[in-house]
Amino acid sequence: MNKRDHVMNAVLVGAGLGALAEPSGGEATARAILEIGVPVMLGALVPDIDTVMGDHRKTLHNLPLLAGFAAFPYAFGNLQYVWIGIVTHYVLDVAGNTRGIALFYPLLGREYGLPVGVPANSHAADVVTLLITAVELSLAAVIVYGVQAGWFDAVRPILGL
Repeated sequence: MNKRDHVMNAVLVGAGLGALAEPSGGEATARAILEIGVPVMLGALVPDIDTVMGDHRKTLHNLPLLAGFAAFPYAFGNLQYVWIGIVTHYVLDVAGNTRGIALFYPLLGREYGLPVGVPANSHAADVVTLLITAVELSLAAVIVYGVQAGWFDAVRPILGL
């Protein structure tokens, strides 16, 4: 996907996650959307830094980068939602695009993708992006409501929650 698609996805995912986190509406929801949405947006842009330094879809499109940003909040107490933006970026490139990404770089340079998707410059890219965004937000809603309903109580001790 191109940068425009990643930005559109990140804005919609950030707003959706903020609304899921604080569904009451009004100022509290707006605050949650900003609190979650801005870091998600920043995270969605991080992988494409490799378009100007390194190998695009390899240098910063991999699991070590994601692990580093997922661990960052535990080590430093900030950047809690940046990893979500990185994940949404990866999902768009793996599921929405025909090329894929090098998930295990620098160990393996092979690019992984799904046998679906469209070229980044396709006229259908926006539609594919919106479909993937809808799936991401649906999954997030299931997780949020599942946690509230106790669906995941059995695995909470394993995750340290």
